[in-house]
Amino acid sequence: MTRRRHVALAACCIFGIGLSACVYRIDVQQGNYLEPETIEQVEPGMTRSQVRFLLGTPMVADPFHADRWDYVYYFKPGKRRKPESRRFTVFFEGDSVARVENTANG
Repeated sequence: MTRRRHVALAACCIFGIGLSACVYRIDVQQGNYLEPETIEQVEPGMTRSQVRFLLGTPMVADPFHADRWDYVYYFKPGKRRKPESRRFTVFFEGDSVARVENTANG
């Protein structure tokens, strides 16, 4: 009877080790996801209010650069190793948009 218990214990250990390799990794999503169609609507000359209405509150509002709003997005699927990141930056002169920068990685 002890041999059966040892075999059952060994089988449970092997099953437990095999099961521990099946770890579920959640997707990590942070920041402002912006649709490409929405980004294309931002034009020089728009006011801060119009940009905020269109894109929402920026993820990063730097107190040292009040004339710059950064909309940052980061997404890492649980199974894939390479994350996707995007940054859309709006530069203002006074209260109107001077220029925009759109960068993507992933």
